[in-house]
Amino acid sequence: MENKEISSVPDSGVQKKQKSVFREYAEAIFIALLLALFIRTFIIQAFKIPSGSMEPTLLIGDHILVSKFSYGVHIPNVIPFIHLKLFPDIVLFSEMPERGDIIVFKFPKNEQRDFIKRVIGLPGDLIQVKSQKVYINDKPYEDPSAFHSEAPSPDPIMPRDDFGPMVIPDGHLFVMGDNRENSQDSRYWGVLDVKKVKGKALVIYWSWNTEDRWVRSDRFGQVLE
Repeated sequence: MENKEISSVPDSGVQKKQKSVFREYAEAIFIALLLALFIRTFIIQAFKIPSGSMEPTLLIGDHILVSKFSYGVHIPNVIPFIHLKLFPDIVLFSEMPERGDIIVFKFPKNEQRDFIKRVIGLPGDLIQVKSQKVYINDKPYEDPSAFHSEAPSPDPIMPRDDFGPMVIPDGHLFVMGDNRENSQDSRYWGVLDVKKVKGKALVIYWSWNTEDRWVRSDRFGQVLE
């Protein structure tokens, strides 16, 4: 009886099954990446606080979630990684932030950087700072979030302690950091085009003390107002 060798060629059905499994994994990963990119672009994005300009509301090492649709839908216009801007900022269904909102925006002097500040002045407002006190339309603005680390200087420090008056133009905002003596904000670089606003800060989801290297669990879940 003639012996026959077993063929070493893989069964075509096994090959197809392996290719099918690989394709399913590849498709799942691709869809997951697209979904993550969509969520990050249009719905919500995570940011890390690198400076103390918003202390004590936000501390260095806080990680926050920012709503990307609170003030409208931003049409992506920058190529990632190379930061090439393809066309001017376009916002659909645009809404004006409210006074007191904490917002993340593209820094007007360098749009590759993101800043976070609090909205103080709205279009049409007359803004003035006198001896650290903010006045809106000639009335003192009571801002419980404002923090002063120094007393007003006897020789007014312009524009930190004394600024304005100025009228906020249409389509623009006047923003300030809560840590008033340690914030580069509209007092220094001017008003903010509302089209530069990326979103509204919502909540702290993680916080890490970079100096002492410990987790600030008591800050988890704090809603930002």
